Amino acid sequence: FSFEIFLDNEAKPEFSPKIETFFKRIESYVPFLKDYHFIIKTENTFPHSSGIASSASGMSALALCVMSIEKLHHPDMPEDYFNKKASFLARLGSGSACRSIEGDLVVWGTHPEIEGSSDLFGVKFPYAVHQNFKNFNDTILLVDKGEKQVSSTVGHNLMHNHPFALKRFDQAQKNITKIKSVLQSGDLEEFIKIVESEALTLHAMMMTSLPYFILMKPNTLQIINKIWEFRTKTKLPVCFTLDAGANVHVLYPEACTDQVLEFIKTELVAYCQNGHYICDKIGFGAKKL
Repeated sequence: FSFEIFLDNEAKPEFSPKIETFFKRIESYVPFLKDYHFIIKTENTFPHSSGIASSASGMSALALCVMSIEKLHHPDMPEDYFNKKASFLARLGSGSACRSIEGDLVVWGTHPEIEGSSDLFGVKFPYAVHQNFKNFNDTILLVDKGEKQVSSTVGHNLMHNHPFALKRFDQAQKNITKIKSVLQSGDLEEFIKIVESEALTLHAMMMTSLPYFILMKPNTLQIINKIWEFRTKTKLPVCFTLDAGANVHVLYPEACTDQVLEFIKTELVAYCQNGHYICDKIGFGAKKL
């Protein structure tokens, strides 16, 4: 394969092995790859490799670029096929990248109660969603912007012989059933229980693998406790979730924005590295620039 890769217009040869692996995995599905020289220019609005899904956004964008080339060869390609194959390819670069092609709610993984669901690609959540979950906000508190000490790829591989893996997979399936119902009913209290339990279970799996590791930092725990105190005191439906890193995502309906942002500025920003946080919203899929 012939390619160059740049992050923020700076050559990043250390990213090459990941791209090489990705191209090897997808070559049989897009055999024209070796016919081109690729110049890959990427940038993030958040720190890369710190556990906020930079690989998901990057690999989904790259998969879409590859599919755009295939579409030049097959201009009559239906949009549904384009998106499905892009999701399939993206998954081979980074699992969660398969959910970054479309928006707003995307399910990855075969589940008997989600029509059309698959382990091979993400599908849009095919059911009505309650108004409570429209315009949800996500403020990401950057506890640690450095590169995490254990990559997601290494972490996933530790699940193969994990003593609690099968129970965890069963729990995840049951939580999909629960969240499907919650998204339709608008039950914010139950939503919070599922989301926070999933976040803590993810990190519990890391702490009980061999080798074991901890990606949370002391300030991660301080923030979680502060959120619990704030929710108890105000009765506002604000909760946290975690990626595979130290940073905390604060989730809340748009109607609570003023109170929650004030809380973040006065009580939580002190636990962020250099006081940095990112205000984000629900995404509606990748856009071609």
